This record gives sequence, structure tokens and C-alpha cells, in this order.
Amino acid sequence: MNYKSNERSGAITYPAHGNIYLNITNRCTAECTFCIREVSNGVYGYNLTLDNEPTVQEIIKELENRNLKAYKEIVFTGFGEPLIRLDTVIEITKWLKKKGHTVRLDTNGHAKILYPTRNVPLELKEAGIDAVSVSMNAESKEIYNRICRPYHPNAYDSMLEFVKRSVKYGIKTRVTVVNMDE
Repeated sequence: MNYKSNERSGAITYPAHGNIYLNITNRCTAECTFCIREVSNGVYGYNLTLDNEPTVQEIIKELENRNLKAYKEIVFTGFGEPLIRLDTVIEITKWLKKKGHTVRLDTNGHAKILYPTRNVPLELKEAGIDAVSVSMNAESKEIYNRICRPYHPNAYDSMLEFVKRSVKYGIKTRVTVVNMDE
């Protein structure tokens, strides 16, 4: 389903499932065959195609326009991989944690590829991330590469390392998969 471009176009924040979701980039490190972007330009009636990536100030302004106490979590997700904008994720997380909110990151876990010299799970923990949900999507590197079509050949290993480090640093970690016919 495609949503009218002038109707809630380029939503930075959107509510669903009792949470507020943050859409901060359309860029990604993979082209998953099952990605919502393959069939739609949005979810829940919100067009998520961003004309420009929002600044930290624009994201905070959007968040200030919502009653965040009414939501269980604030979740970095959206139409792209949030960790492409790691410094923005960290800055917004710190701002949200100062206000007492629960923060989750939905990610493909390709952090080591994006930032080979940084310990991203530790940085996220230090910023205050409460939970991560990592899209594992396959039981082997071969299947992962076929269905997720990552841009880097070691993306599966990067994802597994991200999961292990997140657990090591005490971040509540959930791993998700997709149910696909072979």
C-alpha cells in the first residue's frame, strides 16, 4: 500500500503498539527481500520516506510535541538502519533518558561494519539504551545473505557479534526472525 505523499509524509515519529517509533533515516546496509520498503512507503498510515534526515533538534522538537509519558517505549526504527546515524541515536537516547523514558533500538546489528573501531553496544549501554531488538532473520550466513542481501559479506558475523556484545553489556536483547517459505 502506498500512502499519499502529502499525507503524513516523511514522518519522523509515529505511534503504534503503545510506543512511539523514531524514523531517522531511509538508508540501510541491506536490501532485505521481506522489507516493508519493497511493497510500501510506510506503515500504520504514515509515509516514512524522508526527503531529508532530521537533525537532532528536529527529532527533539517532534518528541516534545508528543505526550511521551503516554507511551511504554520510544523505539529507534523506521525505514532505514538507525545505527547509520549512531551519534544521533546516542544523543537522542541521552536526552530521553534524562526525561525518564524507556528506549529501545531496532537494528540489523551491522554496527561493526559501520564503525569498525568503535564498541557500539558499549556506547549504547553508556548512553542508556534499555533494549535492542536485532533482526537475525536466518540460521546461517548463506540464508542470511540470500534473504537480507547485505552490502557487506561479513554482515551476518557482524550481527552475531552485536548480539553477543549487547548481552555482555547487560542490554536487554531480543533476536527476531522472519517466517519465509524456502
